[in-house]
Amino acid sequence: ISIKKEAFPRVLITRTIVKDGSEYYGPYTSVYLANLLMSLFKEIYKIRTCKYSLSSINIDAKKFKPCLEYHIGNCYAPCIGKIDEDFYLKQISGIRNILKGNIGSVAEYMRSLMKTYSSDMEFEKANEIKQQLKKLEDFKAKSIVVNQSINNVDVFNIDRHESFAFVNFFKIINGAIIQSYTSEIKCKLDESLEEILVYSIVAIRDKFNSTSSEIIIPFEIDLDINAGFIVPKIGDKKKLLDLSKRNLLFYKKEFLKQHSIKRSDIRLNRIMQTMKNDLQLDKEPYRIECFDNSNIQGAFPVASCVVFKGGVPSKKDYRHFNIKTVEGPNDFASMEEVLYRRYKRCMEDGTGLPDLVIVDGGKGQLSSAMLALEKLGLLGKLNIISLAKKLEEIFFPEDPIPLYIDKNSETLKVIQQLRDESHRFAITFHRNKRSKAFISSELDSISGIGVKTKEKLYEQFKSIKYMKEASLDSLISAIGKSKAQIVFDYFQNK
Repeated sequence: ISIKKEAFPRVLITRTIVKDGSEYYGPYTSVYLANLLMSLFKEIYKIRTCKYSLSSINIDAKKFKPCLEYHIGNCYAPCIGKIDEDFYLKQISGIRNILKGNIGSVAEYMRSLMKTYSSDMEFEKANEIKQQLKKLEDFKAKSIVVNQSINNVDVFNIDRHESFAFVNFFKIINGAIIQSYTSEIKCKLDESLEEILVYSIVAIRDKFNSTSSEIIIPFEIDLDINAGFIVPKIGDKKKLLDLSKRNLLFYKKEFLKQHSIKRSDIRLNRIMQTMKNDLQLDKEPYRIECFDNSNIQGAFPVASCVVFKGGVPSKKDYRHFNIKTVEGPNDFASMEEVLYRRYKRCMEDGTGLPDLVIVDGGKGQLSSAMLALEKLGLLGKLNIISLAKKLEEIFFPEDPIPLYIDKNSETLKVIQQLRDESHRFAITFHRNKRSKAFISSELDSISGIGVKTKEKLYEQFKSIKYMKEASLDSLISAIGKSKAQIVFDYFQNK
């Protein structure tokens, strides 16, 4: 919290370290304390929040109009001269005392002011001061974490993770934490925790102009300054050290989470740039779509389309296709049909086209895919390659010579992952379709058995195998006597 140096000063939170996008870390952290204090100042002192230049010349010239804050009682409206500067500066002085931890002197001043108003028969003003005093006492009760006899003490704690060290600092006045600060330090050498803590104590005390004669630390250090060091084992001071440790660990957890996200972003940028260079593309392939076919001797032909965004699967964008126009086992024609349907739909819906298209197979599948793109007028507008599985050859349009990429390269690993995922997705869909067709043909051949009866049989027995093995009594309990006799006789005769 800082106080602006201006006429009728404003009070602002000037530095907020927020790692996860929220405004709250937990009790006794800098963000929490700052917000708690700001709400207190707003309720008691009604400090202005506007950015007007409130010089005496501007106020006398009546350049400003009171805003909503004045009308709802949150501001004294110094912009129109409703309060004089001397009274306003006394309010600021009270804020400075609270920030220094001198809550007692502020409370004493408010009590004397309340008595003055009461003596002058201004009971409404006296009651207003009484309510403000109550809020101040409530804040004091919330902010005190240990015995009030612990006064003017600094608390330091430290922890480490790989090449980072984390240091937490508390300033304790009258048992209350009036300052809380945590920082991370990049360790470039093999500094010990003791060396880092020594450096941090000197730097942080200088940063906050601390003159405390007592410093609580987690272990002994060798530092010659004008203060005594304490390593508490029990009692209120040990509680302060533990509280500092909890703040430290929470900050460390959030920092490492954000640091991990940044590292993954760096990795993504590197992979995208590597793929662009290896595959000689005009832009980074953030969205990649890969196609594969699956059938058995032309029966139950299906195809799959899997989508990767930023080198990772985007499963909500996966699609599978039933082949509609191809008769018999013809992978080339199936690939042409699937790509044509896929990108015709994309063009009709206005959805974006991918940065790279991959087809599983060799030159034949690639040529079929290009026919589909040519029909749609997309030839030359989409980057497309094919991957031949045997030697991991990558084919480009109108280039008979394949590209061989280093087996350990990130580009080939992403392409292989796409190919394997599209194959898995196609095979799974093919198996499900084949199983459903087989099961339905078995029961469809039983005269007198309808859809409802089949559903009851599957719900009870799960598969044709168990239906064949079921006794007549089991079938009767599932679908009734007459239908059960039909099913039982059919499987027995078969």
